[in-house]
Amino acid sequence: MTSEAQADVVPEALRRLSPKALREAGTAELDALAVAARQLVVDSTARNGGHLGPNLGVVELTFALHRVFDSPHDILLWDTGHQSYIHKMVTGRAEGFPALRTRDGLAGYPSRAESDHDWVENSHAGTSLSYAAGLAAGFGAGSGRQVVAVIGDGALTAGMAMEALNDIAERQLDVVVVLNDNGRSYAPTTGAVALALAELRGRGRTYDADWHGLRYVGPVDGHDVPALEAALTRARDHRGPVVVHVVTRKGLGYPPAENDPVDHLHGVAPFDPATGAPPPTAGDRVAAGAVLSDTLCRAAAEDERIVVVAAAMTSASGLDPFARAFPDRIVDVGIAEQHAVTYAAGLAMTGRRPVVVIHSTFLGRAFDQLMFDVGLHRLPVVVVSDRAGITGGDGPSHHGLLDIALFRHVPGAVIGEPSDTGTFTAMLREALDGSGPVLLRHNRALPRAESGPRPVGRWSWDGSDDADVLLITAGPLDALGPDVGRRLAAHGHRTGRARAHWIRPVDPALAERAARHRLVVTLEDHFADGGLGSEVLEHLSAEGCPTPVLRLGVPHGYLTHGQVPVLHRETGLDAEGVTHSVLGALERG
Repeated sequence: MTSEAQADVVPEALRRLSPKALREAGTAELDALAVAARQLVVDSTARNGGHLGPNLGVVELTFALHRVFDSPHDILLWDTGHQSYIHKMVTGRAEGFPALRTRDGLAGYPSRAESDHDWVENSHAGTSLSYAAGLAAGFGAGSGRQVVAVIGDGALTAGMAMEALNDIAERQLDVVVVLNDNGRSYAPTTGAVALALAELRGRGRTYDADWHGLRYVGPVDGHDVPALEAALTRARDHRGPVVVHVVTRKGLGYPPAENDPVDHLHGVAPFDPATGAPPPTAGDRVAAGAVLSDTLCRAAAEDERIVVVAAAMTSASGLDPFARAFPDRIVDVGIAEQHAVTYAAGLAMTGRRPVVVIHSTFLGRAFDQLMFDVGLHRLPVVVVSDRAGITGGDGPSHHGLLDIALFRHVPGAVIGEPSDTGTFTAMLREALDGSGPVLLRHNRALPRAESGPRPVGRWSWDGSDDADVLLITAGPLDALGPDVGRRLAAHGHRTGRARAHWIRPVDPALAERAARHRLVVTLEDHFADGGLGSEVLEHLSAEGCPTPVLRLGVPHGYLTHGQVPVLHRETGLDAEGVTHSVLGALERG
């Protein structure tokens, strides 16, 4: 579809929408705009995937914010940012929604390159209040600029959010905190804060009161624009920090999302807009979360010490079957990755075998805990790094490209990356029998395959030992090996292959085998610096092997959003790009 044709999909009322036009709209026009905005969210996410439920739930709230505050003079911060689609429409970007999350299309999160209305691009939860504190302090009292942070009740469980709220109240910074309370992050929000908010929601009245340095206004119906405007206006005119407690319904206006019991269609792949149902999965691929949950269920039935720890991503990581089978052996600590890891360390100290499941992009938040709370004590904690590698439409802060580099710094840690369902099962079993920290990283879907045991440090070797090139692959890029081998053969170069199931430790035969080749090539869905290639290079250097190493991976930088095959092609991680890089290295000698 051409960009001109795509624009025709967007209603004229949304194409000419702006903050000024929104402020001038009457009640009937606002209602019509809300319907049109929700339909555009459904249509765009049905085509390209994205965050459906959260954006359907903040339509009226976004309208009210832009009617009360003067963005971009006033700063609107969207914690996490996945709920910023309506904000983008209001600020003149509705025409771009048919290409949402595609290469060169609109980002699925706020983007400073797109608009002056977008201040923060980091899409990790719990950060908005710290940004708000710094902005308010930097502008100073009396600047005439309002700083507004919209944060969900799920994100409020993040320790960083509580740290910032504590500081904002103590220093009486002019910050408006809009608490978007829908009772959920992905799953229902957990913990004492969630219980307190639920109690406030259930009292049936609105409060306007001071509480230890914070002005509290709420709860307010998040779908009643006049009520929202009244509460936000009071907050705008107040000096000092204000919390406006807004109650919204995730998925509102689209029955499949409203009725979805798991997460109200929080984050979706392309789907049928008539039903909300996703297309059938390709028969040769299986959701990695399903393999994870099935393997853990079987292992837990045999070993009562196994406990699973999640950080608000139980459903997103495929753990619902485990939660149903072993409800007393899974703990969701909320958006609290640091706590999750050290909690697991404590469990391990009592003889339990904890498995911590965290999205790869969020693992960096717990590095200190991995390094010192788990690593220093040599505790048998298994960390499963979900959605590793290039992830696609969610962009720079959601690609999982750092987990190997981080975990390689943990002394004595074992790191693995399965390439198919069979190796994942075998390697997870191996990890559960380990005596120290283990990281297993995986992509969202895996090809079906059978596998025997995968002992730590043992690779699979194919081809001749005296070939020109030794191609070492890991994870999803294993699949490129045969095609690259054929392409190099067409140029007269024979290729041997090694499938590096375990990245650390490497196979003890590596140095001897590498010495028989002209070139060693490593190929990984991770930054080229710090991953498998670095592990191989450092090992061969320590062993005195003279064979040069070509490390192929994602270039070090902030990779944009786009379809995964497109991004692999642009980073040279498809068969054609890999072949070109290898031939160039061979020519250079």
